[in-house]
Amino acid sequence: MSVLNLVREGAVWVLTLTGGESRFNDTSLAAWLQALDTVEAGEGNAALVITSADAKFFSTGIDLEGVVGEFGQDYLMQTFVPRLDAFLLRLARFPMPVVVAMNGHAYGLGALVAATADVRLMRADRGRFCFPEVDIKLPFTPIMSDVVKLLPSPAAAWQMAATGVAWGGQEAQAAGVIDQALSAEELLPTAIAMATALAAKDRATYAVIKRQWRDRFDRHL
Repeated sequence: MSVLNLVREGAVWVLTLTGGESRFNDTSLAAWLQALDTVEAGEGNAALVITSADAKFFSTGIDLEGVVGEFGQDYLMQTFVPRLDAFLLRLARFPMPVVVAMNGHAYGLGALVAATADVRLMRADRGRFCFPEVDIKLPFTPIMSDVVKLLPSPAAAWQMAATGVAWGGQEAQAAGVIDQALSAEELLPTAIAMATALAAKDRATYAVIKRQWRDRFDRHL
């Protein structure tokens, strides 16, 4: 069963998660990486929108039961988490505009994916944005910490990281960690419109500015 769908609409790539809670395991991570390869190899100016087809979930993070159950805790910490770090590093430095439209719960790694975006939109009436790592006793890696620090409000980012607070769209907007909280009907059209405007920028120049702005990630290369 497919875990995501990727289409190009003009200058905008739309990556839609189709796996329900869209948890990350070896299969889904491979699909993500293949999709990013396709987007990055595309010609011309472009932007990427990431959203979900599920009415309740964006992504609830790592498939701990599946990964640990099949391969064990050592595999999770010594093999899978480093691969996730490389994935997040790639997203944080992705060489084009990225807009995330969270239409449902974004927890853990799902929230980290959202944090890597250049623009974060969220449904106002459903879903929570949360880093539960402090409660599940799974500390952030240095790359994950730097991703959380991409959120525009340092105080709110610290509160999310240190307490595991779960904010709805309106709370997240008020805290300054997302750009807009929107209705379900407005969410994806707004994301595509914003991505279309950003896709008009010169892609190479945008990529240089983005990577300079996020130069904290250079230490992880």
